Amino acid sequence: MKKLHDTKILKGLEKQVESWEKNEVASFLNRQPERQNQFTTLGGFPVKRVYTALDVQDIPVEDVNLPGQFPFTRGPYPTMYRGKKWTMRQIAGFGTGEDTNKRFKYLISQGQTGLSTDFDMPTLMGYDSDHPMSRGEVGRGGVAIDTLSDMEALFSDIDLEKISVSLTINPSAWILLAMYVVVAENRGFDLNKLSGTIQADMLKEYIAQKEWIFPIAPSVRIVRDCITYCANKMKRYNPVNICGYHINEAGASPLHEAAFTLANTITYVEEVVKTGMDVDKFAPRLSFFFACGSDFFEEVARFRAVRQAFAKIMKNRFGAKNPTSMRLRFHCQTAAATLTKPQYKINVVRTAFQALAAVLGGAQSLHTNGMDEAFSIPTEEAMKIALRTQQIIGEETNIANVVDPLGGSYYVENLTNQYEKAIFEILDEIDTNGGTIKLIEEGWFQKKIADDAYETALAKQSGEKTVIGINKFVETEEEFDLEVHPYSLQSMEFQIERLNKVRETRDPKILQTLLEQLKTIALDESKNILPITIELVKAGASMGDIVETLKTVWGTYRETPVF
Repeated sequence: MKKLHDTKILKGLEKQVESWEKNEVASFLNRQPERQNQFTTLGGFPVKRVYTALDVQDIPVEDVNLPGQFPFTRGPYPTMYRGKKWTMRQIAGFGTGEDTNKRFKYLISQGQTGLSTDFDMPTLMGYDSDHPMSRGEVGRGGVAIDTLSDMEALFSDIDLEKISVSLTINPSAWILLAMYVVVAENRGFDLNKLSGTIQADMLKEYIAQKEWIFPIAPSVRIVRDCITYCANKMKRYNPVNICGYHINEAGASPLHEAAFTLANTITYVEEVVKTGMDVDKFAPRLSFFFACGSDFFEEVARFRAVRQAFAKIMKNRFGAKNPTSMRLRFHCQTAAATLTKPQYKINVVRTAFQALAAVLGGAQSLHTNGMDEAFSIPTEEAMKIALRTQQIIGEETNIANVVDPLGGSYYVENLTNQYEKAIFEILDEIDTNGGTIKLIEEGWFQKKIADDAYETALAKQSGEKTVIGINKFVETEEEFDLEVHPYSLQSMEFQIERLNKVRETRDPKILQTLLEQLKTIALDESKNILPITIELVKAGASMGDIVETLKTVWGTYRETPVF
């Protein structure tokens, strides 16, 4: 194994560091002690006082290869942001399709370069807007989608061949993908020119976010079907956005977010390979979604490490031969869990530093949180400031002029190496104990996340983890002078009215025939569920029609609580 530095030079450096510790450091500490006895990253990695060439001596030269070269530590593309800046993709979604369509167009007019869509809870869970479980939630936390008509309104007058679209939805993701396909076909778009992604990552739901409908096996089958369908029909589309973000938001450490996301990835790849599809046919379109937290250098190193680990997994474990199959591409969102209600305006500063770390870590697209998101869906003003934050980073700081500008930093390279080793240790533990699905069923992942969250809460409570406005520099008499995004009950009324119009005009016999076909296909694991779903949405089937039918075949999921 080739090393980065000459052995003789390292021996001399080692003596120099020892002398420095005994003399300059010891003398200075006698006069001025350091702040605390132990320094660590937020993820728990010990941090030394200073890093030198000694700290990178064991890193293989090939792991710090050039950008666009295996294992892609320094970036998935050789020119990175010198050719094209990251996609600025502010998430939006509320009310009706028309409401969110207006927000989309506003963001595009302000310079946004990609769309990202949030859906309300009924849509996420497969309930129609008139279902009793939907009352009070229709259009509240995202846009409401019941039928194809809603999807048409959502993307009205938007050229889907020219702008990429992300759909942040999981248990019912394949139905929205079917609607998106039909909207595109009806408007004459070429499916192979569409770009974007559905999140669709169900395993992280059982691990962290807790939004599920069906048991694990059929849910993984749906992910598999989305991947194989898009590999054959939509060459530029990412059929799954494998998501660490919600693992992080549930309280997981940065390390567990990275490792658990790759564990889920391994499971999905295994399921697709079982169908006989070559890994190089679908792996290039796998995409990822991570949170970016507050520990600046840790986040940069973590993104470099997860890219490196993914490349090695795809090459060594799955035998990928195409370099693009080994190239991890990720969307990043600044960490919503770090936003505070007290002194909410300083969330702008938090978000800016997190966004900067994401860019230095090599993100392909980025969402910056609004300063008021601790209260509600962000207002237009908050979203504009969040977007302008990205634009200042991209246009004014000049950091996009150099590829991987922190590459070669002794600290960043050392931490990248530590992260990769720790990720593989966790993956080995998962394999040894029966794999991802088995450990989800046993609550192993859930307990790890709960433990991480508890430790973080204790650290905040004790002041060990500083949060400005919460446990340090607290303002006891703060007045909130913000205008929060309003919620309108008219959204529910409008949605139910449009849903009923669709029900009145569709052919019930055709619909029933297709629903019976859906049951048959659902029972045959060798079949892909997307084609029949596309026919159903064309026939006017609602989200609830499809989901409730499949519940009679697959049942629903109940989690065993973890304490």
